[in-house]
Amino acid sequence: MMNRILQYIFLLFFIGSTFAQSKKPNILFIMSDDHTSQAVGVYNSRLTKLNPTPVIDQIAKEGIIMENAFCTNAICTPSRACIMTGQYSAVNGVTTLGGRLPENKQYLAKEMKKAGYTTAVIGKWHLKELPTAFDYWKVLPGQGNYFDPYFRMTGGTESYKKAILGKSKEYSDGQHMKGHSSDCIGESTLNWFKNVRDPKKPFFLKMHFKAPHGGFEYAPRYEDYLANVEIPEPKNLYESGNHGSIGSRGYKDELIHVLGSSISPRCPLRNYSSRLQKQNPELSDREVTHLAYQNYLKKYLRCVKGVDDNIKKVVDYLKAEGLYDNTVIIYTGDQGFYLGEHDYIDKRWGYEEGMRMPFIVRYPKSIPAGQRSDAIIENVDYPVMMLDYAGVDKPDYMQGKSFRYVMEKGKEPKNAKTAAYYHYWMHLSAHYNPAHIAIRDKKYKLIYFYGARQKETKAETPPSWELYDLEKDPGEMNNLYGNKKYDSVIDDLKVQLRTLRSEYKEDDPKYACNQVIDEYWDYTPEQQKEAIEISHRYYEASENMESFSAKKKRISKENVAKEKSSKKKK
Repeated sequence: MMNRILQYIFLLFFIGSTFAQSKKPNILFIMSDDHTSQAVGVYNSRLTKLNPTPVIDQIAKEGIIMENAFCTNAICTPSRACIMTGQYSAVNGVTTLGGRLPENKQYLAKEMKKAGYTTAVIGKWHLKELPTAFDYWKVLPGQGNYFDPYFRMTGGTESYKKAILGKSKEYSDGQHMKGHSSDCIGESTLNWFKNVRDPKKPFFLKMHFKAPHGGFEYAPRYEDYLANVEIPEPKNLYESGNHGSIGSRGYKDELIHVLGSSISPRCPLRNYSSRLQKQNPELSDREVTHLAYQNYLKKYLRCVKGVDDNIKKVVDYLKAEGLYDNTVIIYTGDQGFYLGEHDYIDKRWGYEEGMRMPFIVRYPKSIPAGQRSDAIIENVDYPVMMLDYAGVDKPDYMQGKSFRYVMEKGKEPKNAKTAAYYHYWMHLSAHYNPAHIAIRDKKYKLIYFYGARQKETKAETPPSWELYDLEKDPGEMNNLYGNKKYDSVIDDLKVQLRTLRSEYKEDDPKYACNQVIDEYWDYTPEQQKEAIEISHRYYEASENMESFSAKKKRISKENVAKEKSSKKKK
């Protein structure tokens, strides 16, 4: 009798558990590399009339558009680590492109599995360690190739050898595919749905596109897309106004040629005009900048088109299988990106175009269609929100907050975030952006370039502060720092910035940058004079600096020469 009762209880528990899991929504997290909000139609930028993302726009119209979604560091690896851990960079330890995320820190996948989900990640991973916390993974090694990519994957058996700066690296756990990476990622996603996933469980899938990352190698079928269209230019491509400061431009602009890569020939170390200028030496800087911008945007948007088309394939499959309306569909980029604004390329800068991420969510069972929200959210909040939908309470080790309430109720709770935090750590790396921290609320942004030292020259970049009134000046063209009318605003934001740094453990003394961040915090008149002298010294030092691309080529040649010499000796 007792055995029958126990069997009955177990049966009820099993039925209840199975029913509970079947009621959980599927979660599809789609992320593209460097897809900025300006290049998503529903964000109503100058590019909207080009209709670059009809499929993503339709998903947005059926759900909610988050207008104030921000990354805490506009660079690939740290942003991805924040999304996987729900932690700020100082806590998860991934502060630069060299950061690693081992299996024991792949928290989002682990929590989803514990919640009864079948888990997978397909596409660009870019966190060094393999994503083995997922049930299934098929990821590009490093950046991966745009064409005929090789994927490392669960159960992979094909080998691949790659030379990096003269050094050879070999993999033997993958699969070769033919075609453009966006198409291969779309095909691999559909294959997972059809042949791999466990249909008895809800799914959590991360679908990561490589496109439109720099290089902008698009599929040949898009060669004619926008070919005869004049792409609208940003107003601040040619005009700097009062944008920036001594920390980002040097004293009286003396460092504009060595800080921040550009569309125009402004930064000879790295710009998008060099090739065109060599081919057309008779053109003025403005004329070559215009041509370079058109080329940059058309290649970029052709990559975006490939992403949008492959998302359509997945959407069509979900609809055909009756999964569409029971899936929380999320679309985002891993950070923002500059499309010529302020004459910048790439990301990294903590200005709006780099810091802001597109973030769109569709789930008709609880998120009303046609919504827009200006609630401030950060990438560390994304995993907490996803776990909320999976029925998982926020883990104690995660620092983010769920914003499910905002999306479903259309209003912010009393404990909603009032400001976003930003820290770009990679001082003068690749695109020559000085390290900086920032705080951004709904009205103002305060940025601090803290003047970190560059190892090669032992010279400092000049420290400075910038303040922007985002309501009056959304393009950040008028730095208000030093304007007496804003002294109280600045003082308040500095207090908040210190508080956030402490709360997020960003002020941990184990990080070398924290030894210099306080040095010019007050920015007294004497310190401002010092900053001018530092700017002069850096300008003088920059005369002898070797560009990143030249250095990379030199190191590669040296490594190849060493390898040849070693072979001869043998």
